[in-house]
Amino acid sequence: MGDWWTLLIVRDALAGKRRFGEFQKSLGVAKNVLAARLRALVADGILEMVPASDGSAYQEYVLTDKGRDLFPVLVALRQWAHAHLFKPEEIHTTLVDRALGRPVRTLELRAEDGRLLKVGDAEVRIATR
Repeated sequence: MGDWWTLLIVRDALAGKRRFGEFQKSLGVAKNVLAARLRALVADGILEMVPASDGSAYQEYVLTDKGRDLFPVLVALRQWAHAHLFKPEEIHTTLVDRALGRPVRTLELRAEDGRLLKVGDAEVRIATR
């Protein structure tokens, strides 16, 4: 997950893209770079290759459970970008709840007791089981 192309591929897969050509058209990335990133995502268990859904001889890339678990990561990055990279008058997209057609609320990090956590409220410790 160490480069932007990888995150953009996962973003596109979350949006429903499945074929090499769809990723290439969306991202405009060189085919050799895209092929390498897709291979790495398959090797890491984030994507898997399956027979094409239309019955053709092609293969498609679909997210695994591990890949779908990246959804909140991409939402957090999207929300950060909207808060810090766009001017108020700039046109941009927004993430909406399909069922209600309303914008998705900003992600929040909460403590076990429900408190909203900020930067200084948490620390990393070695996990014990």
